Amino acid sequence: MDALLLARMQFAANISFHILFPTITIALGWTLLFFRWRWLKTANTGWLAAYRFWTKVFALTFALGVVSGITMSFQFGTNWPGFMERVGNIAGPLLGYEVLTAFFLEATFLGVMLFGHGRVSERVHLLATFLVAFGTTMSAFWILSLNSWMHTPAGHEIRDGEFFVRSWLEVVFNPSLPYRLVHMLLASGLTVAFLLAGVSAWQVLKGKSNPSTPKALRAGLTLGAVLIPLQILAGDLHGLNTLQHQPQKVAAMEGIWQTQRGAPLLLFAWPDEATRSNRFEIGIPQGASLVLLHDRNGELRGLDDFPGAHPPVKPVFFGFRIMVGTGLLMLAASWLGLWLYRRRGWQAQALPRPLLWGLAGMTFSGWVATLAGWYVTEVGRQPYIVFGLLRVDEVASSVPGPMIALTLALYVTVYLALLVAYVGVIKHMAEKPVDLPAGVPQPRQPQERTA
Repeated sequence: MDALLLARMQFAANISFHILFPTITIALGWTLLFFRWRWLKTANTGWLAAYRFWTKVFALTFALGVVSGITMSFQFGTNWPGFMERVGNIAGPLLGYEVLTAFFLEATFLGVMLFGHGRVSERVHLLATFLVAFGTTMSAFWILSLNSWMHTPAGHEIRDGEFFVRSWLEVVFNPSLPYRLVHMLLASGLTVAFLLAGVSAWQVLKGKSNPSTPKALRAGLTLGAVLIPLQILAGDLHGLNTLQHQPQKVAAMEGIWQTQRGAPLLLFAWPDEATRSNRFEIGIPQGASLVLLHDRNGELRGLDDFPGAHPPVKPVFFGFRIMVGTGLLMLAASWLGLWLYRRRGWQAQALPRPLLWGLAGMTFSGWVATLAGWYVTEVGRQPYIVFGLLRVDEVASSVPGPMIALTLALYVTVYLALLVAYVGVIKHMAEKPVDLPAGVPQPRQPQERTA
C-alpha cells in the first residue's frame, strides 16, 4: 500500500473510534437532564438511580472521546500538513470555537454533575446537567459546521492556493449544515435509545434489575420509536441535498454507472469498477428515481459522467445499505418492543425473552448505523478533501509508508483493547447493585408499574 492510502486508513481508524463516543454523549446528556428532572418532579428513586448510573456511563464515554480526539488533532500535523496550510484560515477558528464554547463548558460542569450531588442545591445540579448537555450539542454544531463546509464549501475565496473567509455566516451555515446536523443529532438519539434499552434488557435477562431498569427501558424504547421515523424523513431530505451538491456520491450509493431515466432502487448488487457495471442485481424498477426525484421517470446522473472525480463505489454502496438496514431493524425493534411493553403493564420481567435478547444484541446498533453512514459521507467525498476544490493527494505529508503502517497497527491494537474494556466496564456497572446517595431510601424492588 502506498503512503497516501495508509494515511487515509489511519485517519479513518482514528475518526471511526472517536466518533463512537460523541455519538453517545450528545444525546445522553439530554437524557440525563430528563432523568434528573423526573426525579425532582416525582421523588421516585428509580429516576435518581437511572441518573446516577447513566452519569457514570456518560463520564466514561466522555473521557474516551477526549483521549481519541487528541490523537486526531496530531494527525493534521503529521499526515495532513497541507490541509491546515491551505484551509487553516477556516478550519482553525471553527475548531477553536468548538473548544471555547463547548468543550470547556462540558469539562467544567461535568465535575459538578459527578461530584456535586448533595454539595450544591438541586437547582444548581440540574443547571449543571443542562449546561453539559448544551455543551455536547454545541460541540457537534461546530464540528459538523466544518465538516459540512468541506462537503459544500461556501463563503470563501482562494488566493494563491489558500482559502480565506469572505463571509463567516456563509461558511458556518453552509448549504448542507442543517441536514447533516439534524441527521447526526437524530443518530445520536437513536444510539442512546438502543444503549438504554439494550443494557436494561441485559439486566432483566441476568436477574440484575434495579430501580432504574424499567425507567431506562421505557425511555429507550420510546425514544427509539419516536426518533426513527424522524430520522427516515431527515435522511430523505439529506439525500436530496446531497443529490444537488454531490451527484457522484449519490450515484455511488445507488450503483448507477450510466445516466438514465427511471433508475432502479437496488436492494443488492455487486458493483464492478473494472467493467463499470453491477453484478447480481436485485432491485425495484424505477425505485431510485422515485425516491430521489419523486418522479419514477426522473433522470439520475451516472458515475461515467464524472471520470476521475467519483468515489470508490463498493464502500459507499454497501455502507449505505448497512445504514438503511440497521435503521429499519431499529424501527421494527422499537415499535414492537414499546407495544409489547405497554401491553404487559410496563413490567420488564413480563417481556418475551427473545425480545429481550434481541434488544440486548442491539445495544450498540447505533454505532453500526453511525459508522456506516459516516463512511458513506466521507468516502463519498473522495477524491476531494474540500469537495470540488482541493484533492486529498494535494495535502498529504511525505511520511514514509512503513512508518504510517506501524503507527496504524499500534492505533488499531490500542483502540480494540479500549473498546473491549469500555464494553466490559459498562457490563460490570450494569450488574452492580443500585448506588444512591446517603439519605435516600434504598428500594427493595424495581417499581415497574410506575415506569
